[in-house]
Amino acid sequence: MSEETAEQPTEEPTEEPANLAPGLALALAPVEEKETDRRRRRGPDPLAALRAWEPRTRLGRMVASGQVYTYEQALDTGLPIREVEIVDALLPDLTDDVLAVNMIQRMTDSGRRVRFNVLCAVGNGDGYVGISVCKGKEVAGTIRKAIDKAKLNLITVMRGNGSWESSEGPGTSIPFKVTGHSGSTRITLMPAPAGKGLVIGDYGRRVLNLAGITDVWSRSAGQTRTTINFARATFNALVELNRTRITEADRSRLNITEGRTIR
Repeated sequence: MSEETAEQPTEEPTEEPANLAPGLALALAPVEEKETDRRRRRGPDPLAALRAWEPRTRLGRMVASGQVYTYEQALDTGLPIREVEIVDALLPDLTDDVLAVNMIQRMTDSGRRVRFNVLCAVGNGDGYVGISVCKGKEVAGTIRKAIDKAKLNLITVMRGNGSWESSEGPGTSIPFKVTGHSGSTRITLMPAPAGKGLVIGDYGRRVLNLAGITDVWSRSAGQTRTTINFARATFNALVELNRTRITEADRSRLNITEGRTIR
């Protein structure tokens, strides 16, 4: 008689999705940390939140499972982005810039009440930018809240060669003149040729740098010394670009691009 050997079931290794968001790939990649690197590190690990992320929305589950692995695909789904981890997973190269931290004092019956007003902007320098204003009792917590809120307010930036002095090639300016309002501040952005630079105030320049625009003319009116309104007016001007309907012929003639140019 031949003895039949019972085959023991083997455990199949769990396969990770083929297409994984770049931020999740960085967070889940094994990294050998040296003792010197551990001593030099300061502050919390930026990828720790992604490692412990448990999606709570439909879009978050699609990103975690690998069905959506680019920010452009997330926008095409039409689902709202309500988790900061989604943005961190799809756009890990975002840069944040704290534009202003203002202290607000108010007298109450119990004494002087101090709060902080933080203006923050984020962007990848290649077609995406967001801005937000948050208030809080502590500076560090308010800055963190402002950065997270700015990531949820990202917009695509329309770029093009709208100046008659521009040559053929990828757009480094804006396609046409546009105006943004915030309070009494009014900022008008106008196309400029390549190499001109950003002819605008400091806070508007910092917003445009994060958006990926390198050449622009500007004209301002109203109370331009207000930091928050100046930055918001510049951001609202970029929002107005996306609301303009443009024909395909004009898109080709002005070399218009929206969002990232390298995908």
